[in-house]
Amino acid sequence: METIKCLIIGSGPAGYTAAVYASRASLSPVLYEGMEPGGQLTTTTLVENFPGFENGVDANVLMASMRAQAARFGTDIRSGRIKAVDFSARPFRVVDDHDRELLAEAVIIATGATAKYLGLPSEHRFRGLGVSACATCDGFFYRKKDVAVVGGGDTACEEATYLAGLCRKVYMIVRRDVFRASSAMQERVMNTPNIEILWNCNTQEVLGDDSGVTGARLVRKDGKVFDIQIDGFFLAIGHHPNSDLFKDWIETDANGYIVTQGKSSRTNVEGVFAAGDVQDPSYRQAITAAASGCRAALDVERFLQGGK
Repeated sequence: METIKCLIIGSGPAGYTAAVYASRASLSPVLYEGMEPGGQLTTTTLVENFPGFENGVDANVLMASMRAQAARFGTDIRSGRIKAVDFSARPFRVVDDHDRELLAEAVIIATGATAKYLGLPSEHRFRGLGVSACATCDGFFYRKKDVAVVGGGDTACEEATYLAGLCRKVYMIVRRDVFRASSAMQERVMNTPNIEILWNCNTQEVLGDDSGVTGARLVRKDGKVFDIQIDGFFLAIGHHPNSDLFKDWIETDANGYIVTQGKSSRTNVEGVFAAGDVQDPSYRQAITAAASGCRAALDVERFLQGGK
């Protein structure tokens, strides 16, 4: 049975950054990339808010560079996923999808979170071509254009008001006749003149052509079907942290995000750490994920040296 000093479960900015730091600390990390190598960022196109790239960088190029950097310092990067874990005692037992059993002295969980989508074929077709689940990431591309935000909670209201500062018009597509958001967020939306709320509406189809999204077909609760013309279609109906594999061992909040201790990456299980979107319900940015991957690797180094 293989014994590993530092096992990193998941890739993306958090996993790859943790791997870079762990490798440079001579921890000989093994990283399993998971079902989506490179993480959520690979579902978008140009990234303009990651420091160091004056003219932006293609998301897949950025993740490929992070991966190559981790490999250059000696990270053992493996395709596939971890399918079972036992965190009852150290070294921790894990099983990969080839049924190989491994022992790990320390584990960094960097499995990320998955944005919730409506499940429409047209939504999938235009993902990265006008369909987005991150206004902070992609809003800049729609300056002085018309966009729509799906959702009625705090996140949707926050995304809509953010986009309203960039875009000509923002439609909010809300399936009920009320918001689920806090009173403060509702008031902010209501007081933003270029936000139009479409109550009791569901999206039937995202419309577009080879150049990307051109509109959306909506259906009201009374059965009326109508189209709106938009350039961007933003989902704000939540994220699902990819923490189910660890739920028997690791403390999570009510929404499934892994709970970490203070400003550290430590979980309730000594020797298990968490980084990136799987433990971050607030920011969900590539740069914050990378930063938390750095913290996790430093925490692992101290832990394995006998520190706190």
